[in-house]
Amino acid sequence: MFDYTFQWRSALRALPDMLAGAWVTFETAALSMILGVLLALALTVMRRMDNPLPRAFANLWVSIARNTPSLFQIYILYFGLGSFGWHISSWAALLAGITFNNAGYLAENFRGGLKAVPDTQMRAARSLGMSAFQAYRMIVFPQLLRIVYHPLTNQMVWAVLMTSLGVIVGLNDDLTGVTQNYNVRTFRTFEFFAIAAVLYYLITKIIVLVARLLAWRLFRY
Repeated sequence: MFDYTFQWRSALRALPDMLAGAWVTFETAALSMILGVLLALALTVMRRMDNPLPRAFANLWVSIARNTPSLFQIYILYFGLGSFGWHISSWAALLAGITFNNAGYLAENFRGGLKAVPDTQMRAARSLGMSAFQAYRMIVFPQLLRIVYHPLTNQMVWAVLMTSLGVIVGLNDDLTGVTQNYNVRTFRTFEFFAIAAVLYYLITKIIVLVARLLAWRLFRY
């Protein structure tokens, strides 16, 4: 017989702390995306080099990031490095793990995006007297951004959801960590995690909405 008594009022009193945790979640995800994009661009350049060493390094990074669980990557960074005496904080391990994962997936997106831009456009830009940097900045990258924009949005949503893995390495000030702390103290699992699920849902929906507005502004023509 179902005799569970919901206590939403007591759970909602924790909402300010959970909102603060949601902000930490968003900040971590946003920083991991910024670092991930920069690393992904570097990996994309390395994969196009004639030198086999950087090309092999970049391909190995992408292969590991895309073919191993994110949970294992964070575990290795936190517990694995700790075994060798290199101790990093829970937040740093989570950020590094998500960034590593983001960079691998985004590098593959960038590689596909560059292939979608015809090589003839680069040759035409160079024939007009543009340097390689100018051609990439003014001709190639604007088209690349249009191609990879929606995968970038999806990866940002994925980064937000992946921050929940921080709880496994002791992170307690993000949304999942705060929720788990309240759950341990009160055993109101359904109420707290239902509220957390709603907050995650709202964060991701806001990201998608803002991305659509930016896409409308950037790609109207």
